[in-house]
Amino acid sequence: MRTGAAGEHADCVTWYGATGSTPPRQPGVTPGTPKGGRVPDELELRLAQAVVGAVEAVGGYAGGVYLRSETQGLLRLAVLAGMPGELFRPWWRMHVNRPFPVAEVHRSGCAIHLADAEEAMRRFPQLMAGLPFPFGSMYAPVAGGGEKFGVLVVLRRATPGHPVGTGDRHRMHNAARRLGVSLGVLSGGGSPVVWDGEPVPVQLPALGAPLVRAGRFTWDTGTGAVAADDETCAILGTEPALFEGTIDALTERLPPQDTFGLWTIARQAAGSGRPASRTIRLHGPDGRAHLLELTGGPAPAPGGGPGSVLTGLLVDLGGAPVVDEAADRLPHGVLSLDRLGRITYLNRSAETLLGRGKPELTGRVLWDELPRLADPSYGDHFRAALMSQTPVHFVARLTGDAWLEVSLYPGHDGLTVTIAAADRPSRRPRTPAPPGTVPARSPDLYRPVALAIALTEAVTARQVSAVVTDELLPAFGGRQLAIYLLQERHLFLAWETGFPQGFLDRFDGVGLDARLPGVETLTSGRPIFFESMEHLAAAYPGIPLDAHVGARAFLPLIASGRPVGSCILGFDRPRDFLPEERTVLTALAGLIAQALERARRYDTEAALARGLQDALLPHRLPVLENATTVGRYLPGTQGMEVGGDWYDVVEAGDRMIALVIGDVQGHGVSAAATMGQLRSAVRAFALSGHDPREVMSGTNRLLIDLDPGQFASCCYIVVDPATGRTQAARAGHPQPLLRHPGGRTEVLDLAGGVVLGVDPAAVYPVTELRLDAGAVLALYTDGLVEQPGTDIDSGVELLRGTLADCGDGPLAETADRLMREAGQAADRPDDIALLLASRWD
Repeated sequence: MRTGAAGEHADCVTWYGATGSTPPRQPGVTPGTPKGGRVPDELELRLAQAVVGAVEAVGGYAGGVYLRSETQGLLRLAVLAGMPGELFRPWWRMHVNRPFPVAEVHRSGCAIHLADAEEAMRRFPQLMAGLPFPFGSMYAPVAGGGEKFGVLVVLRRATPGHPVGTGDRHRMHNAARRLGVSLGVLSGGGSPVVWDGEPVPVQLPALGAPLVRAGRFTWDTGTGAVAADDETCAILGTEPALFEGTIDALTERLPPQDTFGLWTIARQAAGSGRPASRTIRLHGPDGRAHLLELTGGPAPAPGGGPGSVLTGLLVDLGGAPVVDEAADRLPHGVLSLDRLGRITYLNRSAETLLGRGKPELTGRVLWDELPRLADPSYGDHFRAALMSQTPVHFVARLTGDAWLEVSLYPGHDGLTVTIAAADRPSRRPRTPAPPGTVPARSPDLYRPVALAIALTEAVTARQVSAVVTDELLPAFGGRQLAIYLLQERHLFLAWETGFPQGFLDRFDGVGLDARLPGVETLTSGRPIFFESMEHLAAAYPGIPLDAHVGARAFLPLIASGRPVGSCILGFDRPRDFLPEERTVLTALAGLIAQALERARRYDTEAALARGLQDALLPHRLPVLENATTVGRYLPGTQGMEVGGDWYDVVEAGDRMIALVIGDVQGHGVSAAATMGQLRSAVRAFALSGHDPREVMSGTNRLLIDLDPGQFASCCYIVVDPATGRTQAARAGHPQPLLRHPGGRTEVLDLAGGVVLGVDPAAVYPVTELRLDAGAVLALYTDGLVEQPGTDIDSGVELLRGTLADCGDGPLAETADRLMREAGQAADRPDDIALLLASRWD
């Protein structure tokens, strides 16, 4: 798979292959090769073609496709059509556990169709907190060949009060299904269908743009005969069969003034005495302007009579010349952008206001050529126009003292931008926006909401820092982040990203008496902003700098009056921190501080829960005759980390052994305490000689009597190591696995009852089976087989295959392999318990 960097427009998929048509051959050019760029690979072309087809099928204006990545549980935006990729950088990555429609569609395998912002806000508030614009959207899962590949997305106009129609739903489903089949074939052929690069930008086909056509004709000025090709006739609005082949038949379709002009340049071309060409603009029957070039010379007409033969080239340019002339007469600047942000046109006033000419701006991305407009606060206005499809108005800073009044008018194929000189906003009275436009509301109004919603899901300091990295940095265009936490009057580095490796180590553990901006922002309680690195160096002489160009913001992290730490935001370029921006960053720092303080409490409780669970889980399993048992436990990496998973092996008398595994709902101290009570209860019932049915029923009633507000799943199996006779009872727990001596591995089908702690009258039937010598019995909790975005049945099948592949090696090595492969995910929402048992003669 190849991917291109943002802004490398040679990678923009605009060539014929993306839409399925056949390119014309040119000498030395391979069909399908984009001029000036590389040949796209097969995966890119299939994705691009699917996105373009889906957007056109459902009447959208933009679309994309998210694909799975090498990082488990993470989707990445692979193709983005009809939108500038840089403006949507915060949405390039999507974890399948996030509360966004893309993630839910991938998890559930069911499509989602949102007709308008109201429906989207009701179902996905975090999506609308980051993109608070009136737009509709459609999301469909992409799967094929038994694999989940990703999600197809189309953005379209909102239809308030009208749900997405059945026809569009079917067309979207069909587009996603076809893509899934296509990717399934690709994957089946050995090509990896994953994405770990930046999204490929795709230019959508134009909608209703007039074609540029050219026709040719010859004119014998002596006889008046005209021989015209089909294109000339089409431009003049007549059928070739009806064209009479005379100059009168041609000029009768022109206004009188154009007829006189035509004859004038004909005389000039024919009477010049040398080869000559003359050009004139003519208006056709539909009123549009066409360009005519007549070429003639001294050669006489056929037959030796008076006159000359002229060659005419008639070009239909659409409305372009008229638009150019009209726009150049306007006192304010006019620019045209395509939907990828490239400048396709600017008038003379725009050249004057921007101080740049057409040759250096045309074809370039606006934000690359005018870095001031790359400021995130301005980017939100462009997002609003592109997504809402209604006008947006705002004031932007172009240079130090130069401000522009900017209006954006969106359409299917791009944006028309008008600019005019403006005063600084603080000196300018606010004028109401024209009716029917999207207000130029500052993103400052919703960024705290978006960050606050994301922070509510983060319960550890690591997760809080990751949220700040994913949400805050992209929103403000930052590239570096460091978070220091206060402990015993010293600041310790808790999180960093974007800084040179090892650079921040020298500041780790500094005391509160150090003269550093990260310290003084906390001790003073005031944020400190430096618009350039020169300002930072001047304020703190001798301070080590990681870069010579950029800007820095130092924010105090204070929660309810209690100092928590400090936060450093770094920017690659100098920037002005406007008063509104400073206010918002300070407010966001308060939210971050509160989340970190809450995370500290969670960490404390998690440590207590870990200690409690460690004390309650068996430290060693009994040494048995004719049997071997191995247990493993692995805490989760999200939330409270430890939960109520447990396992146990009990010598139940008469040389019988009881294998127990269970999972208490929830995490933390409460779940660990309940787990300890249940483990003790099951052990007591087992030692008393009760059969599996009585053990499960008694434990169920005990849990209901304790009323901890929790329930638990459990699997209880009694084995006679001497004979292999086995009895099993199950309460809502995943089915165990049995690996037979020959290697065949199956998922057992044990009868079972409801989970413990729900129904005091619940019945737990017993299943009898035989455990052959050399067989391996595997009991596990659902954390071992559940993965984000994957069906649990798929996880069970994967575990079964792994157990079958383990062979007859030591049981401890088998347990380690099963846990190692299950624990590869960076974020495990649940803990894992595993118990293996084997018998021999």
